[in-house]
Amino acid sequence: MADRDVTPTQSAFLALKDERQGMQEGYHFLDEKRYILAAECLAELARYEAALTAFSRDYQDAVSALREAIARHGVEGLHLYPAAAAIAGALHLQPRSVLGVTLYDLNCALDPPEPPAETPLASPEARHCRALFRALMPHAAALAAVAANLERLRADYARTARRARALEEVLLPEIDDTLRRIEGALEESEREESVRARWVGQ
Repeated sequence: MADRDVTPTQSAFLALKDERQGMQEGYHFLDEKRYILAAECLAELARYEAALTAFSRDYQDAVSALREAIARHGVEGLHLYPAAAAIAGALHLQPRSVLGVTLYDLNCALDPPEPPAETPLASPEARHCRALFRALMPHAAALAAVAANLERLRADYARTARRARALEEVLLPEIDDTLRRIEGALEESEREESVRARWVGQ
């Protein structure tokens, strides 16, 4: 670690102490920000796990319904089942900020499904399977939103941690070394001046 090229004067010493005070305050802010972001990551991770649990439960129900539909129609018969109408709805994103990181709470609202067309292939099993897979979409959207929040928090936490480490491990020690060097030079200069003053007095 190289010392700063600073002329050892009292004014330089005081200016460097002020700079160190500002860096120290910046480090404390970044350190506190790390804790807040980590806590928000844990809270968001709990939301993700809850959303994943809900999705997994409903997904298993949908898979069971799919087995029943295949048992009724066979795989080839289910391939020929009339396609559903396009799914319509709206995604409502509510932004919120955590120390400058924008997160989004999502609400997915699907429009009521159109009544299925009656065909010779229609069956309660196939309709039930279709409805359950359709109902998975809000869960999938919620998972995507929380996963994106986690990625934003992770990226900002990594940036904050890098800056905090740079202050703690590089910049602050460098300033401390320079302050010690200047302080030593000033003390040496004072001793030399004192010796000269005594010689002149004699």
